[in-house]
Amino acid sequence: ITPMSLVISDEMLDSIHMSPEELRKELAVQLFQTGRLTLAQAGALAEMPQLQFQQLLASRGIAVHYGVEDLEADMKTLRSLGRL
Repeated sequence: ITPMSLVISDEMLDSIHMSPEELRKELAVQLFQTGRLTLAQAGALAEMPQLQFQQLLASRGIAVHYGVEDLEADMKTLRSLGRL
């Protein structure tokens, strides 16, 4: 996997009243909620342990939709990250 860098100016962050960490979490939540990222992928993007990310989702009333395909995708992601 080739990493991609995204540069967001301090002025932009100031204008949306978010820190880089908050923006990563918001992006991860949105992409998970729309089904574009699996639970493990979204947790990795948010730079949070999976259980902590699940707690964030629960605090926002977002259900964790998790099926066999999600498990397989998460296993692949975890292997590529060297976590398995």
